[in-house]
Amino acid sequence: MKRTILRTFLLLTLFFLCVLSHSQTIAHRIDSLINNSSFLKTSEVGILVYDLTSKQELYRYQAEKLYRPASVEKVITSVTALSVLGKDYQIKTGLSYSGYIEGDTLYGDIYVKGDFDPEFMQDDMESMVNAISNMGIHGVKGRLIGDVSMMDSVYWGPGWAWDDTPDTFQPYLSPLMLNRGCVNISILPSGGNKAKVEIKPESDFYTIDNRTSSNGSNVSATRNWLYNDNTINISGFARHKSSAAINIFDSKGFFMHTLRFQLQGKGVFIPKDSVMYDNIPENTKGIITVYRDIDEVLKRALKESDNLSAESLFFHATKEISNGKKYLSHKDGQSAIYKFMKTDIGFDNRKYRIVDGCGVSDYNYVSPELIMGYLKYAFSSPLIFHPFYDSLPIAGIDGTLQYRMGKGKTFRNVRAKTGTLTGVCSLAGYVTSPVKHTIAFVIINQNVLKYVSARKFQDEICNILASYN
Repeated sequence: MKRTILRTFLLLTLFFLCVLSHSQTIAHRIDSLINNSSFLKTSEVGILVYDLTSKQELYRYQAEKLYRPASVEKVITSVTALSVLGKDYQIKTGLSYSGYIEGDTLYGDIYVKGDFDPEFMQDDMESMVNAISNMGIHGVKGRLIGDVSMMDSVYWGPGWAWDDTPDTFQPYLSPLMLNRGCVNISILPSGGNKAKVEIKPESDFYTIDNRTSSNGSNVSATRNWLYNDNTINISGFARHKSSAAINIFDSKGFFMHTLRFQLQGKGVFIPKDSVMYDNIPENTKGIITVYRDIDEVLKRALKESDNLSAESLFFHATKEISNGKKYLSHKDGQSAIYKFMKTDIGFDNRKYRIVDGCGVSDYNYVSPELIMGYLKYAFSSPLIFHPFYDSLPIAGIDGTLQYRMGKGKTFRNVRAKTGTLTGVCSLAGYVTSPVKHTIAFVIINQNVLKYVSARKFQDEICNILASYN
């Protein structure tokens, strides 16, 4: 009996000595990497590594300090949303009407209930148009009303850069979004002086000013965003087929007027001045509801680092935590995130600042410790971890890691969220070691001028972890 106890004690001691030895090897290699990285002489980095299988911290470097997270903040948003909404949650955009139909005329109003669906596209719009057309309606003696009461009217988050518009990564937020609040522009040489221009979705909410010519600089497309003008200016020489995409001012207006315009194309006439916004009454009759699975939104938010999808998750989680409160603001979102952070993750929210869901704001401040808290929390619950892990970019395969770590032990192994903002380059996620340990890591580089240096540094850390036995 004594021999058995002694043997067990020696084996356990040997095991922990081996773990300690490997941990020191990791520490030595990462320390050496830090000491020999020239770009860190003018920048900062925070690192935290944790073995989720053996439940021990493997490495930390300035992990308690605050940094701007960039899109790594989508880890916080996604884990919170999955936890409070569940993996089977659906976003619902509803179409209904009031009044009565006589002949081919509706004597009443048509309502669209916005639910902040970031994936509502032209096919979904067509399904609504067809549903109304199939009712045999050709005229509406009433109004076309959009219910946007889910959110307040502030269309950008706190600390977002005003000069990022009209780029597609910063659309005007609204509970009613069509084509992510953007238009897709195709420009084709025509053989004449002016190129052929096609814009989708088709709408009369914007106008086209085609100034292309048979010579000059390369073709370009923009709009006078300083004055919220939706005239799309196309200029330059179209040498070959090209494409572009820009956002449109007033996403809710774009949605509602495009619906009216496309209804008109189906022979359903609603006057332009009949479009307005109000709360939907309780006694309307349903026409059609467009459903969106949270999985679709989650994958775009994480794999493609889509800001609109992340903001949608942010507001849906906020609605749930706030018990269905209407006219939600980013301030409400901040309170909801803080509440979850404190009660579920176990971190003091007074030590951090979260103001949006996507990480675009320069006002956000987190630590590697905080991000690690969410990675560990997700891992502890299969109902959260599996959809979250499956939605992360895969090294060398897809998303924002498609062209990184395309060979060696990190290839297909690392699953992580990237983050890029002016001066910020971050990476947080999971890697599996050769002995099948799941290792979580957070790396936030700050004050970076050359992103290629930071990414190379992060990839090398991942390579070290992927080799850890």
